[in-house]
Amino acid sequence: MGSYHPDDDFEATRVANVGELQKELPARSPKDRAYLIVLAGSNVGEMYRVEGAEIVIGRASGATIRLNDDGISRRHARLLQKDSQVLIEDLNSSNGTLVNGEHVTRAALQDGDKIRLGSTTVLKFTYHDYLDESFQQQMYDAALRDALTKAFNKKYFLDRLETEVSYARRHSAHLSLLMFDVDHFKKINDTFGHLAGDYVLARIAKIASNTVRTEDVFARYGGEEFGILCRGVALENAGILAERLRLLVEGSVFEHEGVRVPTTISVGVAAHPDIPVQSGQELIAAADEALYEAKRTGRNRVLLKFGQKT
Repeated sequence: MGSYHPDDDFEATRVANVGELQKELPARSPKDRAYLIVLAGSNVGEMYRVEGAEIVIGRASGATIRLNDDGISRRHARLLQKDSQVLIEDLNSSNGTLVNGEHVTRAALQDGDKIRLGSTTVLKFTYHDYLDESFQQQMYDAALRDALTKAFNKKYFLDRLETEVSYARRHSAHLSLLMFDVDHFKKINDTFGHLAGDYVLARIAKIASNTVRTEDVFARYGGEEFGILCRGVALENAGILAERLRLLVEGSVFEHEGVRVPTTISVGVAAHPDIPVQSGQELIAAADEALYEAKRTGRNRVLLKFGQKT
């Protein structure tokens, strides 16, 4: 009978655990998962899985991957899967499609290729396995998302706001901003505790995330204040969205550790070109002014900031 060696059991256990881990991972080739990662542009950090026979990239609302940066056409380019290859094809765009610095009409993509669309957008074509995908998503969330609410963070929000204001001014387009915060939030923290306050913020963020459009930018601006940026939405329609959100919060039950926490929000709404702003900060100031007035006049309400009539 052989002697007992503790290290033998340790090695056997370690190998068994690795085997179990491998069983849990999807049994698919890394090349089953092709992705585009935005390296530069307003959607920087986002990762899009390449799946389906055709993927259209452009500004059009029906595009599979919608990018609104300067110089991108409504239907700029498309990806086609043929046999084991992924092809990119320019769709007669105004500014062309470049792969690794070269203009292309149609080209087969290789792992690591850089694709430039328009003036500022750069995409990277790559293959990821299960763990790569998970890690990339974690890095993206850590850089751009608020840890508590999972909404976009303030830095990302401000960057997108300036981009969207510039776009709206150049194209005489509608751009609406909703700023809202939790009524009597300090009282909630003082009465029910900070964990209850965190619960309220996370719950409201989930309600808002489920209410806005995919293309809207929902962010935690700071503390208990949030912002929603809506491209192509006029002031009155933004007001309808704000009222829908207010009613959803008012009608929801907020209960933390068995205790109900009364929760409402106040919302201020401003829009370009109703107020012809020159910068994102001007639009924030207008929406914040409406928010302040909503709170001053009783809270749990929506107030729109109208421009001066000429």
